[in-house]
Amino acid sequence: MPGEDFGIRPAAQEDLPALLALYRHLNADDPEIPTDIAAERFTEITAQSGITVLIGLSGEALTSSVTLVVIPNLTRGGAPYALIENVVTHLDYRKRGHARALIRHAFASAWQQGCYKVMLLTGSKDPATLAFYEGCGFTQDKTGFQIRRPPGT
Repeated sequence: MPGEDFGIRPAAQEDLPALLALYRHLNADDPEIPTDIAAERFTEITAQSGITVLIGLSGEALTSSVTLVVIPNLTRGGAPYALIENVVTHLDYRKRGHARALIRHAFASAWQQGCYKVMLLTGSKDPATLAFYEGCGFTQDKTGFQIRRPPGT
């Protein structure tokens, strides 16, 4: 469990510099996004109905984040479904329950919005990471596929 000073809330525009710094702990090799483009993308993200970037804070420090995407649906009686993406915790705050608390918060939000399931994909093969997600309640009982944009297109 995170400490008493841990809180969760949706990210706001003023959180963007700290959020971008946190994302370096997710994909250190990603090219840095220029500040103006990052601000534009963040505005687009927060303007989209159904997308919430949740952040975990220990005091004033932004320690962790997840993105929850709730998608309307025409099957399952119209019940939406959700995706969790960009799960990251700052290296200095790992193994303190921050990501688990954020994921549980995302689940609660998805259930409150009527979602019938929440999905998450990970590229990690690390047994500890997979065990973490299973410990959060995810089951590995589906087959995931992806395709990435070919270079130059």
